[in-house]
Amino acid sequence: MLQVSNIRAHKEGYIQALKKRNFNAEDVFEEILTLDESRRSTQTQLDETLAESNQLSKEIGMLFKSGEQQKANILKEKTSQLKDKSKELSDSFNETLAKLEQLLYTVPNIPNDLVPAGTTEDDNEEIFNEGDIPVLAEGSLPHWELAKKYDIIDFELGNKITGAGFPVYKGKGARLQRALITYFLDKAVDAGYTEFQLPLLVNEASGFGTGQLPDKEGQMYHVTEDDLYLIPTAEVPMTNLFRDRMLTEADLPISCTGHTPCFRREAGSYGAHVRGLNRLHQFDKVEIVRIEKPENSYAALDGMVDHIKDLLQDLKLPYRILRLCGGDLGFTAAVTYDFEVFSTAQDRWLEISSVSNFETFQANRLKLRYKDKDGKKELVHTLNGSALALPRVLAGILENYQTPEGIKVPEVLVKYTGFKMID
Repeated sequence: MLQVSNIRAHKEGYIQALKKRNFNAEDVFEEILTLDESRRSTQTQLDETLAESNQLSKEIGMLFKSGEQQKANILKEKTSQLKDKSKELSDSFNETLAKLEQLLYTVPNIPNDLVPAGTTEDDNEEIFNEGDIPVLAEGSLPHWELAKKYDIIDFELGNKITGAGFPVYKGKGARLQRALITYFLDKAVDAGYTEFQLPLLVNEASGFGTGQLPDKEGQMYHVTEDDLYLIPTAEVPMTNLFRDRMLTEADLPISCTGHTPCFRREAGSYGAHVRGLNRLHQFDKVEIVRIEKPENSYAALDGMVDHIKDLLQDLKLPYRILRLCGGDLGFTAAVTYDFEVFSTAQDRWLEISSVSNFETFQANRLKLRYKDKDGKKELVHTLNGSALALPRVLAGILENYQTPEGIKVPEVLVKYTGFKMID
């Protein structure tokens, strides 16, 4: 969530920057600033009324002590009027504040200068690619056919148990999935991230804290009776570990990692491009989250990008990195880098990670600050990335490592799987 003080100070610059997102902020900023002016004016009146009431209460006490009961009663009548006035002002203040917050929730983050202009994913900027695309033997299959051939993932059984988008991993498929999770976690821990096991359900405050609510409310599974949400990513509970915290400079940086299942409704997703593991309602992901001093956050972002590069180099998968344009940028992000693996059997790129710097956008919602060495309170910067999302990594491995004899297991995973080939 943007800070009102920053909107006031950088209004024209923010309006121009948000045009990269195709978001017209002019009218909403005017309304925000008008509401904030009303809020501040009401707060001033309320403070003055309470101060006057407190002063009269002291005078009343002194008058009663001196036996001047009549004068005291006259002042008591006035304090009663001031009490009514303060309640009206307090109600007005809270109503204005609620309207202001709801309006602020509708404004996306300001894109960083690094973000290119553009309206769709076609305008994203490729900044890096690595790895040779393998030449597959004739008759090579997409991963959903390979899964059936080698009996390692059962999409139909998952559909029977729950519905489409909830696959069942079997035998060597389940072991390969577990190997990837353990490998990703081990690499994160070795890189200095602290591992967490996290709740899979979060409350509304957590959803608002990281920006999934209200922006993606329709994409989250909602347990209505308890008003809890199934997590769409470990970013939500992991970042909310630090909600309403005042950190010290010595606490920073903070680096966290964790594996969770993730749940997304993916409403409206249909077609051949979402077959098999390409898009699921339940999937596993290892997440990395960092909390940084503002001046260090972009160096941290580069470090997270390098960490994911290292994973893909170890897996020997061909990949590329895209810097998302304004029109494709997520609501909360200031800048995002997408990693995509090339699926040779499908002849298309599959997104397998997003790494984002949210700058102060989440921290302002979370009320997450730190005291610098001079005791000044500042908002931190928060960052997160998938390291990695498993379904499309697994799809890339099955398709790119297939041979006439079976599917080879990437060398780096053999010590985790205990086998070298799925056949």
